[in-house]
Amino acid sequence: MELAYIPSPSRGVLYLGPIPLRGYAFCIIIGVFVAVWLGNRRWIARGGRAGTVADIAVWAVPFGLVGGRLYHVITDYELYFSEGRDWVDAFKVWEGGLGIWGAITLGALGAWIGARRRGIPMPAYADAVAPGIAFAQAIGRWGNWFNQELYGRETHVPWALHITSAADGRVPGYYHPTFLYESLWCIGVGLLVIWADRRFRLGHGRAFALYVAAYCVGRGWIEYMRVDDAHHILGLRLNDWTALLVFLLAVTYIVVSAKKRPGREPEVEPGVSASGEGTETAAGAGTEDVPDEDASGDRAQQPAGAAASQTSGPGPQAADPEKGDPADAGGKDAGGQDGADGAGEDGDDKDAGLKDGAGSAKKG
Repeated sequence: MELAYIPSPSRGVLYLGPIPLRGYAFCIIIGVFVAVWLGNRRWIARGGRAGTVADIAVWAVPFGLVGGRLYHVITDYELYFSEGRDWVDAFKVWEGGLGIWGAITLGALGAWIGARRRGIPMPAYADAVAPGIAFAQAIGRWGNWFNQELYGRETHVPWALHITSAADGRVPGYYHPTFLYESLWCIGVGLLVIWADRRFRLGHGRAFALYVAAYCVGRGWIEYMRVDDAHHILGLRLNDWTALLVFLLAVTYIVVSAKKRPGREPEVEPGVSASGEGTETAAGAGTEDVPDEDASGDRAQQPAGAAASQTSGPGPQAADPEKGDPADAGGKDAGGQDGADGAGEDGDDKDAGLKDGAGSAKKG
C-alpha cells in the first residue's frame, strides 16, 4: 500500500496562450533573483554600493548559463550527437541540462569581466555572492523535479519520488529524490558560509572557497546515488571525480590564502568607505574620509606653526645670541617690527610669526 511519496508534476510546462511557462526556467530565474538580492545585502554590509552586485550579475549570469549548458552537452554529448539524435536539442536549455561546474567556471569569468570594469576585487565580490549562489542552486534543483529527471536509485522510503514519465528511457517507479537531497544540502551550505563568514570574518575569496568545498562534499555522495547515464572513470562517475578535484583545490586555496592574506579586504569598492560593516559613503560627498587625511596633515603642521607664532617676538631674540651671527640682528629687528606692525593692525597676526619662524629656520 502506498502510504507516502513525493508526486511528480503531470507536466513541466503551462501555456499562457502561445507563451510557454516552464517550471525549470522559473526555478532558474527565481534562484538568480535570490542570489542577487542576498549578494547585494552582503556587499553593502562589507562597504560596497547598492546595485553593484546586480551590475556585475549582468555579465555573470549569461556566461554562467552558457557555461552550464556547454558542460552538460560536452559530458553528455551522446544525447545530442549520437545516431537518431537531433543536435538542435543541444540548444533547448528549457528541457534541462545545466552543469554546475561549467556554470560556476564561465560565470566566474563573466563576473571577473564585470568586476574589472568597475575596478572591484573579484575575491571580495565572490565572497559576497557565495551563499546566494548556494541558495540559488537549492531553488534551481526543483526545476529537475518539474522535468522528472536526476533521481536516484529505486527505493520505498516515505519520501520516495514517484516518476510517472516514460520518455527518454525513464522507467516509472519510486526513486530517491536526489534533487531534493541536493536542494537541502545547498541550503545547509549557504547557512554554513554565512555563519563562518560572521564568525571568522572570511575575506579574499575564502567564503567562496568554503562554499565550493562544502558543495563538493554533498555533491559527491548525492552523485553516487544517481542512476541516470553518465561516464565512469575507475568505477566512479565523472562528476564524482570533478567534485573531488574541485574540493581539493578549494581547500588548498583556503589554507594558502589564510596564510598569505589574513583578514578581510579594507576596501571592496573604490570611493566607498569600508571602515565598518554596514557603512556606505559616496565618493566625493563632503565627507569624513578626505577631511580626516587633511586633518592629519594639519595636526602635523600645527605644532611648528604654533611654536613659530609664539616665538615671533622674543623667540628669535633668545636664539640669535647663541648663534652669534651679526646678520641675525637685522632679522631680529625685522621680526620685532613685523610683530609690532601685525599687532597694531589686527591684534594677533600669526602670519608675521610664521614668516619670522621660517626666516630664522632658513638662516640657521
